[in-house]
Amino acid sequence: MDRKINIAIDGPSASGKSTIAKRLCRELGYKHLDTGAMYRCVALKVSRTGINYKDKAAMKQLLDNIDIDFTPRGKVLLDGEDVSSAIRTNEISMLASDVSTQLAVRQHLVKLQQEMSKNKGYVMDGRDIGTVVLPDAEVKIFMTASAETRAQRRYLENKERGIKSNLRALKQEIIERDYQDTHRTHSPLKKADDAIEIDTSDMTIVQVTDEILKIVESKL
Repeated sequence: MDRKINIAIDGPSASGKSTIAKRLCRELGYKHLDTGAMYRCVALKVSRTGINYKDKAAMKQLLDNIDIDFTPRGKVLLDGEDVSSAIRTNEISMLASDVSTQLAVRQHLVKLQQEMSKNKGYVMDGRDIGTVVLPDAEVKIFMTASAETRAQRRYLENKERGIKSNLRALKQEIIERDYQDTHRTHSPLKKADDAIEIDTSDMTIVQVTDEILKIVESKL
């Protein structure tokens, strides 16, 4: 597979986007760009600095002085610090959803994401990849799963990371985040017209990966 393409994976919170994106990258030798982690980094910096994310002047200054990067092993760096775990708390998840409603934030990060993926060979996951960030991506996937399944996944993920959480509360937070993401004014979560929808509720990670690999192979 000499020719490389870009793969866009969209879907709601905890639908398995990042997990599948990482596996696809390993199989294809592609690079993973976790756009959700980028919004979480902005949210973490907002939280740490104590500024109001609706304060346009303060947010412009924050965005002008933020550095977000990914290591080859998938670690997320904020201003040089490994924040891979710090950005995964429930508090930062909800704040990231709030922060992402701000047009300046979206414009800044979308520009970064588009610049990064110019050379092809990227698997990018988020909520507006196929519709806004990479509308010309050769493969577009829209991953879904029931709120119950996604809450269970997030609960187990938190447990692995040593983060205490409540299953019922997680499900409620996921439902609330879905509403926020689908109803925001700028770049709401929605399936691109040419995206292939995959409901992962009753599928294993291997099954989802294999299904997408078949789609990719047909494009190559």
